[in-house]
Amino acid sequence: MTDGDLAENRSHVFERLPATDAERTVGGRPSREAVLAWWDDRFGVPRETFAEHTFWEKGAGKLWAYAGDAPDPADLEALGMVFLRVRQEHWKPTTDAVQRFGRAATRNAIELDGAAARRFVAGEDQELPWDGDWGYLIAVHRPPGREGDRPEPLGVGLYVHGELRSQIPKGRRREIDRAER
Repeated sequence: MTDGDLAENRSHVFERLPATDAERTVGGRPSREAVLAWWDDRFGVPRETFAEHTFWEKGAGKLWAYAGDAPDPADLEALGMVFLRVRQEHWKPTTDAVQRFGRAATRNAIELDGAAARRFVAGEDQELPWDGDWGYLIAVHRPPGREGDRPEPLGVGLYVHGELRSQIPKGRRREIDRAER
């Protein structure tokens, strides 16, 4: 089947992602397998992390994750959380997805100290050294007194040319006083 033989995306309806590319019926729609592979390849998030979730597309390239199942197709306003933006050159996870699933990341997670974390959640870009991959990263922070714990995911950052660019949505940015931690 060629892309010309496939159906078109219906922007107002949630449609479940096909399990594999071979089962695709809508041109350009990623499969569940492609989404799981991307999270594993990019961030080291194990596929099992998403075992209880179904993935849906509504709109062109806006993927949603839902903890459960629903009738397919579903004519709803919302279903779970916006999870991943696809159908562009580089896939981009959402802040909600990173905050929910980013604790499982084993790569491309940049750990920020207190000052850098405060700047990040305030939406500021900052020059930082990083010897990992460029592109979208998970910004994490380990609060004081919790040195043995896994760091907490703050959100999505875009790392290019020695600069971490905060992708925290404007409405969720916060100025955090040092004393607040």
